[in-house]
Amino acid sequence: MSKRIDLTNQRFGRLVVIRYYGNNSANSNAMWLCQCDCGNQTVVDGVRLRSGITKSCGCLRRDLSSKRVYKNPKFVDYMGRSDQLRDENGVSLSSISESARNKSGVIGVSYDRQTGKWFARLMIDHKYVLLKSYKTITEAIEARREAEEVYLGIKRDDKVKEAEEV
Repeated sequence: MSKRIDLTNQRFGRLVVIRYYGNNSANSNAMWLCQCDCGNQTVVDGVRLRSGITKSCGCLRRDLSSKRVYKNPKFVDYMGRSDQLRDENGVSLSSISESARNKSGVIGVSYDRQTGKWFARLMIDHKYVLLKSYKTITEAIEARREAEEVYLGIKRDDKVKEAEEV
């Protein structure tokens, strides 16, 4: 068993180590209770502190994100304009327009590597009217298209081809 490195009273970013808090049950690393400059206390793995991965209780990320938001002219343009986030029927624009992150090629259909399943989603008025997993991409696409027809009035005449599985 290796000797624990005492981090008490050391500063790591916005965190100052208060005391040893026990070992992480998953990897046996020393855990440390830290006081953040913002006033919050948090427990952090010693390896994450020493490597610089964890620098705050989470407030640093929030602060940086809020500053970046105001530097994004498109975001600033949409601020306070909720009409731009939904169409006239209350359908989220993200539900009807393809994102650059979309890898399936079909809006509202994605692959979950962890479960090995395809998901079909459709959200209307902040509620999922479709959120279900399928074994194949073809089943997910068909479910999404059926939901589009029922909830959005979109009817597609083209048949879903058997898609290649990931």
